[in-house]
Amino acid sequence: MCTDGYCEHNAAPLPESADPSAAGLSRRGVLTVGAATAALTLGPMTFAHAADKSDGFASGTPADGTQVSQTITGHLETGAADFVYLPVVIPAGVKQIDVSYSYDHPAVTAGDKTNSCDIGVFDERGIALGGPGFRGWSGGFRTAFSISASEATPGYLPGPVNKGTWHIALGPYQVAQVGMNYQVQVTLTYGKPGTPFVPNYPPTRAKGRGRSWYRGDCHLHTVYSDGKRLPGEVAAGARAAKLDFMVSTDHNTSSSHGVWGQYAGPDLLIITGEEITTRNGHWVAMGLPAGEWIDWRYRNRDDAFPRFAREVRKHGGLVAPAHMYCAYVACQWKFGFDDADVTEVWTGPWTYDDEHAVSTWDQKLGEAVRSGKRWLPAVGNSDAHSEPQVIGLPHNVVYADDLRTDALMDGLRAGRTWIAESSAVTLDFTVTGAGKQAGVGETLKASAQAPVDVRLEVHGVPNGTVRLITDEGQMFQQSLDAAGDGVVVWRTTPSLAAYVRAEVRHPMADGTPGQGNTMGDALLFGPMAALTNPVFLKETG
Repeated sequence: MCTDGYCEHNAAPLPESADPSAAGLSRRGVLTVGAATAALTLGPMTFAHAADKSDGFASGTPADGTQVSQTITGHLETGAADFVYLPVVIPAGVKQIDVSYSYDHPAVTAGDKTNSCDIGVFDERGIALGGPGFRGWSGGFRTAFSISASEATPGYLPGPVNKGTWHIALGPYQVAQVGMNYQVQVTLTYGKPGTPFVPNYPPTRAKGRGRSWYRGDCHLHTVYSDGKRLPGEVAAGARAAKLDFMVSTDHNTSSSHGVWGQYAGPDLLIITGEEITTRNGHWVAMGLPAGEWIDWRYRNRDDAFPRFAREVRKHGGLVAPAHMYCAYVACQWKFGFDDADVTEVWTGPWTYDDEHAVSTWDQKLGEAVRSGKRWLPAVGNSDAHSEPQVIGLPHNVVYADDLRTDALMDGLRAGRTWIAESSAVTLDFTVTGAGKQAGVGETLKASAQAPVDVRLEVHGVPNGTVRLITDEGQMFQQSLDAAGDGVVVWRTTPSLAAYVRAEVRHPMADGTPGQGNTMGDALLFGPMAALTNPVFLKETG
């Protein structure tokens, strides 16, 4: 499932009065290809220096509140660079920058795509990939933004509007065959900077229960990117879902980090993160230090993803490919899994995309067993943006030492976690044999023919179906009662099963439990209610 608002751009079309042959169109651009995706840099937009009397400021110092605006128009052909940068030379004495933009939405033939264009900005520190110049991004969710020392439009970072060359960043990720006409207006307001913004970051620890299972949704959006919920509403939704923690993951920006402190509390740990929206798939960086930003301006062919994955891990965070089979433009995952720590296999209400993602993940488990390399734990998140999307549908149940960011990241990284559609669903999954016991994400070692008992206790899935799956496929199935309760016990050996994982499904639409064909594939089951990471069985002796 993909609910990202970045798939539904809403910028206003270019006004009919705008002239594509105006001066902005004739600016020569420079196409660059480096460590990042190809980019086009336009000629600069230069504002008269305050000391230049030709600008009408006889004293050389504009009065506080004086505003100066410039507008450019231009045209991009289909196949345009991923990012188009408009340099804006800002003089001294500016306290606020306001930017608005629009572009046309020409009619297209059936099956083709019309124009979609994102926007953001980098300050005088530059546009280098992963550099310090990032000041904000709103994708296609807004048509205008403002930045000053005191405040900024959600998605953007408050701070001084320093003298130097800033860059408006356009992201034309869909350009119609007839091209895209665009217009950008920049307004500078002169005066003394206001009171600096003071971020209120959330604490990295809440009142936990010591070593225990904790519930949390690790993929959530607010108005600080393309969501429609305020941060307070998201926090309230997490509490209503009976979650212990949540991760804020607005698209391509860290701007919301500085407001979460007021919504956290002893009962809810709020973890800062980001959803990195590239042209070749989306990934979630969870557990970032507050204020940390991760760049998204690259494709798989640029070989930049490993660099930023390392950056996330350096800070103790996790890299999670998101909704890998989402059908929207630029959503499908193309970077592979070598640099992932976990992978999102269930996103929002259960769909065929999730079915496919679980199948891919299960194949990766088999590869890990065969190669002896590390395995990739599964996670599930809501990716909730707005009503009626449900926060916590689904969420992760993580075994951690305490309700702390680092402890939860450790639990997720180790795969000591299972996925639930809601807090109404509970389960206990263990494997016992050779006088030992192992739980989700752990390994039980025993001789090849030693009997091993797999036990799953479930509550909260009326008339549900339990499936036990190994590296050979589904090996056991049993129905739950009308109350949704049941205990399943199944016996195997390490020689027969390299791992065992559990699924709990709702009934099919016709009320039946669902079943596979005689070959054991093309399985047809109802929506997922719970999904565990595996317990591994390793032969000894």
